[in-house]
Amino acid sequence: MGAGTVVGAEQAAAAAGAGARFLVSPGCTPDLAAAMADTGLPFLPGVSTVSEAMALLERGVSELKFFPAEAAGGAPFLTSLGGPLPQVRFCPTGGITPASAPTYLALPNVGCVGGSWLTPADLVASGKWDEITALAREAAALRG
Repeated sequence: MGAGTVVGAEQAAAAAGAGARFLVSPGCTPDLAAAMADTGLPFLPGVSTVSEAMALLERGVSELKFFPAEAAGGAPFLTSLGGPLPQVRFCPTGGITPASAPTYLALPNVGCVGGSWLTPADLVASGKWDEITALAREAAALRG
């Protein structure tokens, strides 16, 4: 189990202390990157600009969350990054749907996608785990 929407050093430390096995952030400042690295856990820092991606590359981080993907340029933006930053792999989230996911997954610099369609709040609140499992199976099949 991991911890998402980590936005501060104290959250990174608390998540690690609670047993998280990885961390995910929507964006990443230098302080947050250092705090996540200090936990010793794998982490997926969020970026939405070329400069943010380059700053994390300087730290040796090449697996990045792209957020908010659709609002920040979508698949065309990630395609354009393939030339200058071929060593970076992205996990786009933010506005991704089952209909748009295959477009992202076809890109060579995309390793996976994330989307809130996988865990709709109403299904989580009502404990409909079978329906959530079915959504997860459908999502896993999107890569083809």
